[in-house]
Amino acid sequence: MRHGDKINNLGRTASHRRALLSNLAIQLITHKKIVTTLAKAKSLRTYVEPLITKAKDNTTHQRRVVFSYLQDKDAITELFSTVATKVAGRPGGYTRIIKLGARVGDNAETALIELVDFNEIYGKGKGEAEATGKRTRRAGSRKKAATDPAAPAKDAAGTTDAKEESKAAE
Repeated sequence: MRHGDKINNLGRTASHRRALLSNLAIQLITHKKIVTTLAKAKSLRTYVEPLITKAKDNTTHQRRVVFSYLQDKDAITELFSTVATKVAGRPGGYTRIIKLGARVGDNAETALIELVDFNEIYGKGKGEAEATGKRTRRAGSRKKAATDPAAPAKDAAGTTDAKEESKAAE
């Protein structure tokens, strides 16, 4: 029985799984997004997010701890310099998994896993709204009606009071 066994073994031995996740994490840090199977992407998320959290604290000890998982000096440098500075204000959730559908050869469910702060498509829209100072809210029309003295006031049901209409007409 596998009661309480939450780890996905991915059909591999422990050493093979450790090597696989290490290589996937190196590729994710280097390229900022990779395409793999959904099961591997979910396992990679639980593997790489604690490493990114450790990279926020740029000390020799944390570098050695992360190096024990990754064993790639270039990936460590990239993680502690570029990635850690981008995610410094984020309290977690550094990766995003997007399902892509079934693979042609073996019908395996594929997914794209990416670092959230390095996606230019989602980042642009948010940055433009912050830069212009525009806020999108549906309740903004009520504020406009209240500031216009010529417009009749409406109650919660959206109807105007007959007395207020006559005052507005005068």
